[in-house]
Amino acid sequence: MSAGCVVAIDVGGTFTDLVAYLPSEKRSLSTKSLTTYDDFGRGIFDCIRKLALSLEQIGLIKHGTTLVINSLIQRKGAKTALLTTRGFRDALEIGRGNRPLPFDLGYRRHPPLIERKLRFELGERIDAKGEVLRPVDETEVMAMAGQFQAAGIEAIAISFLNAYANPASERRAAELLRYALPDVYVTTGTELSAEWHEYERTATAAANAYVGPLITQYLGRLRTEFQRGGCRGPLMMMGSNGGVLTAEGATRAPLMLVESGPIGGCIGVGHLAAALGFDQAIAFDMGGTTAKCAVTENNVFAFQSTYFIGGYEHGFPVRAPVIDIVEVGAGGGSIGWIDPQKRLHVGPQSAGSTPGPVCYGRGGEEPTITDANLLLGRLDPVRFLGGEMPLDVRAAQRAMASRLAGPLGYDGPDSIEQLASGLVRIAVTTMAGAIRDVTIRRGKDSRDFVLIAYGGGGPLHAVELARELDIRRIVIPPDPGIFSAAGMLMADLRSDRAATYLAPLGAASVVTASVRCRDLEREIAAQLAKDVDVAGYTAEWRGELRYVGQHQSLSVVFHDGDSVETIRAAFVRAYVASFGHEHPKSGIEFVGVRVNVTVGMERAAFAELSADGAPKATGARDVYSTVARRHVVAATWQRAELRAGLEIAGPALVEEFGSTTFLDIGDRLTVGRLGELQIDCALNGSTA
Repeated sequence: MSAGCVVAIDVGGTFTDLVAYLPSEKRSLSTKSLTTYDDFGRGIFDCIRKLALSLEQIGLIKHGTTLVINSLIQRKGAKTALLTTRGFRDALEIGRGNRPLPFDLGYRRHPPLIERKLRFELGERIDAKGEVLRPVDETEVMAMAGQFQAAGIEAIAISFLNAYANPASERRAAELLRYALPDVYVTTGTELSAEWHEYERTATAAANAYVGPLITQYLGRLRTEFQRGGCRGPLMMMGSNGGVLTAEGATRAPLMLVESGPIGGCIGVGHLAAALGFDQAIAFDMGGTTAKCAVTENNVFAFQSTYFIGGYEHGFPVRAPVIDIVEVGAGGGSIGWIDPQKRLHVGPQSAGSTPGPVCYGRGGEEPTITDANLLLGRLDPVRFLGGEMPLDVRAAQRAMASRLAGPLGYDGPDSIEQLASGLVRIAVTTMAGAIRDVTIRRGKDSRDFVLIAYGGGGPLHAVELARELDIRRIVIPPDPGIFSAAGMLMADLRSDRAATYLAPLGAASVVTASVRCRDLEREIAAQLAKDVDVAGYTAEWRGELRYVGQHQSLSVVFHDGDSVETIRAAFVRAYVASFGHEHPKSGIEFVGVRVNVTVGMERAAFAELSADGAPKATGARDVYSTVARRHVVAATWQRAELRAGLEIAGPALVEEFGSTTFLDIGDRLTVGRLGELQIDCALNGSTA
């Protein structure tokens, strides 16, 4: 699908990473720059200039961004109106009747994205079977268009009761509004999810409209800049579903980018684990602002069909397929702070890239995890980012002393190191909790998994994290600092559709479910054909199944022609794997069907690393050992000089552009055939 080089771009909270794969030479180039919040494009084109890439030679762009999730969390979206069925104006605010924190007397949900005065009602009605009881009054819709224009509305979400059973009324209202208000972004609930649950579908439509103008403008500007420089290759966006979307698809459904940034790394982990023969792996990404984790089994990630913006306890749901990823505010830029009770905390506040950690010398005043690692000797102040960004050790010391050590009463000769070690320890505990969320709380034993750590901070904290979780094996992939961008190079084009289908599991319902899936597959293929040239594709069908009487469902793969017994057995296996038991006397029923279509794309492959040569340590320096609780001398190695088969014993530091791998006492590292670093972690301070 690409004639020239493939470029992958990951705009993160602190750094913008770029990887360029040159198919003709079977090699990759990579770099990073500070993220430019006032104009993300500046950081992207700064990376392109660093690599001396010509825009004319770029055949395909894959781009991941945190723009959507940041806009939703920070409430920096468009002025949005909601058009809904009369009597359901407040469904968005009422939500569900559950109380996630029953003992919090001051509990409040986050307010809805669309305030009440911007929620409008229309006198249409569809019943639960999809029959139109009252059609859309076109005169009423056009009158509302005038109200929207007068109010300065930038986006409109349309969500009608029971539209999942018949979307015709939503489509007609959207047609009228798009005609009357061509400059206003209009979206409908059923364009995103043809599933029941009015609240979730309405919240999804509202969120999509809220970020629609922002993404439309951003992608428009970015494409214009690339085309102005001579790039004729398509721009594709990393989707939360583990594949890339066309720019047109991302504009129609920007909510599919809600976890766009971290997903690239997950895709890379899946391919790396498969290449190395690991059936179970934890993807752990520690960046500048947050740490993220997910699990893969046999190169398959679990998905969330409902994703909560702002967290389950206080946020709101959106119906979009998202890789089951847990994110916590513990990144390199996470700030250490003291509460009124004199307790030390880390994050979720982050220094980001502006001003950044104190040691960056860009005006930061609050000590961060990066400052702590510098003071513990784990970062080289001269060679950070290959020497592009020297770090200010004295500024970090002053901040740690004035902001934390002094207020907490630490005044001994090692007070700075104690505080720095404490910050790192708190961050590791927080990150370990996130990994437990995606393993133990999902019925999986984290000790059975290999930990694949990447991002700027992942390799630096991997051994401490593994000890906290009793994980024996760690893998640090090649170029971990830009691994999320590299993972995007391996992503295929993917599109998903789902629909509600309620029926007991039986011969007739299996046939009907197959017909529904075939129809969804055709819809997806037709839409993709409008955006790109599709020579062929693969489709996966899934049934959403549950035991009769239960609320939650499980997603089970099935195929055209599968028998009832085959589907029942697959559901029981999934249920036992998730909950440890089954209900043999209970009936099983369909609650929905889901189809994903994947179009294969040219992708980069992991290169074999030479075993020739005998590299030596390039130096040594004092680092703080968590195992010994004192400073020790650690050998320093340059990763670019390592060769396959080399073994390194801790304490040691392996340095490279964008990241540093730390080995403590007892840890042992072996350089693998694909350039990965495989670490046997010393549990309880000693190796087995």
